[in-house]
Amino acid sequence: MATKSLQNGSAEVPIEISTLPPVVGINFGNSYASIAVFTKEGLAECIANEDGERQIACAIAFHGEEMYIGNQAKQQLVKNAPNSIVGFRNLLGKKFSEIPQTENTTSARVIQHPELPDTAAYKVQVLQPSPAPLSNTTSAYTTPAASHAPTPRSEPILVDRILTVSEVVTIFLKSLVKSAEDFLGKQIKGAVISVPSTFTEEQKDALEKAAQDAGVTVLQLLDEAGAAAATTTTPTWSGDSLRPDRTQLLVDFGSSAVSLSLLSVREGLTYILAASNTSAIGANQIDDKLIKFFAADFTKKMKVPLTVCPATSPADQRAEAKLRLAIEHTKRTISASPGAATCSVESLKDGMDFTGSINRMRFDMLGSPIYASVAAEITALLASAAIDPHDVDEVVYIGGTGCLPGLDNRLCTEVGLREDVETPFARGTIVGGGLGDPTTILARGCATQAALIDSIQEEELRAAFGRGHEAREVKATTKTIGVLFPNSLEENKEVGGTWIPVVQKETALPVRRIVSFDVEVTEGSKRIAFEVWEVKEGIRVEKVVQSSLPSSDDEDDEEPEETEIKHRTLAKEVLLGAIDTQAQLAIQTKGKGKDVGKWFTRVEVQFIVSLEGALDVELREVGPDGVVERFHVSAL
Repeated sequence: MATKSLQNGSAEVPIEISTLPPVVGINFGNSYASIAVFTKEGLAECIANEDGERQIACAIAFHGEEMYIGNQAKQQLVKNAPNSIVGFRNLLGKKFSEIPQTENTTSARVIQHPELPDTAAYKVQVLQPSPAPLSNTTSAYTTPAASHAPTPRSEPILVDRILTVSEVVTIFLKSLVKSAEDFLGKQIKGAVISVPSTFTEEQKDALEKAAQDAGVTVLQLLDEAGAAAATTTTPTWSGDSLRPDRTQLLVDFGSSAVSLSLLSVREGLTYILAASNTSAIGANQIDDKLIKFFAADFTKKMKVPLTVCPATSPADQRAEAKLRLAIEHTKRTISASPGAATCSVESLKDGMDFTGSINRMRFDMLGSPIYASVAAEITALLASAAIDPHDVDEVVYIGGTGCLPGLDNRLCTEVGLREDVETPFARGTIVGGGLGDPTTILARGCATQAALIDSIQEEELRAAFGRGHEAREVKATTKTIGVLFPNSLEENKEVGGTWIPVVQKETALPVRRIVSFDVEVTEGSKRIAFEVWEVKEGIRVEKVVQSSLPSSDDEDDEEPEETEIKHRTLAKEVLLGAIDTQAQLAIQTKGKGKDVGKWFTRVEVQFIVSLEGALDVELREVGPDGVVERFHVSAL
C-alpha cells in the first residue's frame, strides 16, 4: 500500500446539544469579524451585535470622551481619521521594525511605543475628564478668606493616549464576547477563533494573550481552512446533492490577500492537499476601481475635479473615504440583484451631493483583471497538486467578495472546472444570506468546533486541541483501492470487469470502509470471486470538432470550432489479492423482469487499512433478515 504524509486534518463529530453551550466561534478578519453561537435548534448561526451588525467592522475610533467599535467606528474615518484604528489584526504579534512604514492619512498611524522597545502602537487624542475639585470643608488649613462656595469642575482636557496593538485587539474582542453574552444570557466560558494560515507562532501567542486579557479562554486557534471544513462537512451543508467523497476548493477572497486551499473530503474527514496565499491580490483592488469609476462619474456630472486612489488634497481624501463607505452597500446590492446598484453620498465634495449607478456587466468589467488574477492563482495551485480542474467537485467561497456572481462565473470558466461543479451559486444557497453565505462560513465552523470541544469531558482529549499538544503525523492512501469482478462487459473494457471503489485516494489512515451490493452467482457452483486492485485514476482529453451551420455563398466559410471533452479513466496498477468462495444464502429471482430466474446474494465487503498501510479485506454474506451468516477474512 502506498501512503504519504498529510498537512492537516479535521473530522466531523456529531454533537448533541441539549442546552446552549456557553462557547462561541469568532471569525477574526482584518477588515470584518463575526460571531456565531449555537441556537435552540442546534444550528451554528451568526448573531448580530447591539447595532444589528452581523458583519462587524474591525475598527475602533475615539471621539472626545466616546469610544466607537464596529461600523460606527468606520464612519469616523471621514472626519476623524487620525483617531480611527483599522487593520490591526495583521499587525498583532509583529515588532515595530517588522512593519513597513507607509504614509497613511486614512486612519491612525502606527508608531513606536514611547516606553516599550520595538513595540507597535497607535497614538490617538481623547478628552480626559479633569480631576474632581477639592472639598471646601472647614479644616485647620482653611484660611479666613477662603470661600465656602464649591469650586466648579474644569472642562475635560485633550490628551494623547497610547495603545499597543494587543490592547486594541483586547478592546475589540471584549466587545464581541459582550455581544455573545447578551445573546446567550450567560457568561462565555471559551471561544474558538479563526486564524489565517500565514499567522506565525508569535502572532498566535499574541492573539491568545489578547483574548485572555479580554476575559475569554481560547479553546483553539483554528486555521481558516479547518473552520471552513467544519461547516462544509456537516449534514446540513452536504444534503443529498454532495458526495461524501469529494475534492473541495476553498477560495478565501479577503480585502488584502487571497488564500486558496485544496481539500480532500472523505466521509467527513478533511485535510489539505495544497494551499497558497498571495497578498498581490485583494478585494481592495476592486474597491479602488469602483471608487475611481464613481469619482469620474461625479466629475463628469458636476464639473468638479475629484482625484482619488490616491487623493491629492484633504477634500479629496474625505471624498474618497465617503465613497469607500458608500460602495459597501453598492457591492451588497450588486451581489443580490441582477439589475443596477446605486451609490449615494451627501456632500461628496464642495457641498455637492452625488448619486451614481452601475450595472452588473459594468461592475464585472471593472473587476475582470482581479478575477483573472485569482483564476491564474487557482490554476497554479491545481498544477502544483497535480490535480486536474475536472477533478474538483466543489467550490466554496469565503469572505464578502465571494458573494459576487461574476467572480464565480469567471473562475468556473477560466479555470476549466466541470459544468456540474458544485458552488453556492449553483445550489442556490447564497441568496439572501443562506447556508452558503461566504461571510458566515468561518464563524459557524468555529462555533461547531467550540461546541465539540466543550462536549468533551476528558481533559487529556481536550488538551489535544491546544497548541501545546504535539500533533501526530497523518498518512493517506495515494491510489484508490477496490474490488473488481472480472467479466467481458462492454462498458468496463478499461479494467476488464465491474469495478467497485471502496477506499478513495487521499483518504486519511487508519480507515474502515464498507460497501454492500448484490452478486450474481451460477445455480450450480454459487461461486463468488473477485480481485482487490489498486488503480490509477486519470483524465482523457478528447478533441471534438463542432459542425458549423452552412453559410451562404456571400459569406466566408468559417473554420469549424474545436472543443475539448474530458473523460475520467481507470487503469489497473497493483493486484493486492483475490477472494474466491461459495455463496450460502443465494436466492433465485422470481416475478417478471430481465433478471427473473437468476441467482443473487447480498454481500458486504469491508476494507480496513492500518496506519502502516496493511490491508484487511472481510467478505460477509447477508441474509434476507439482515443477519450475517458467514464471512471470509483475508490480510493483504
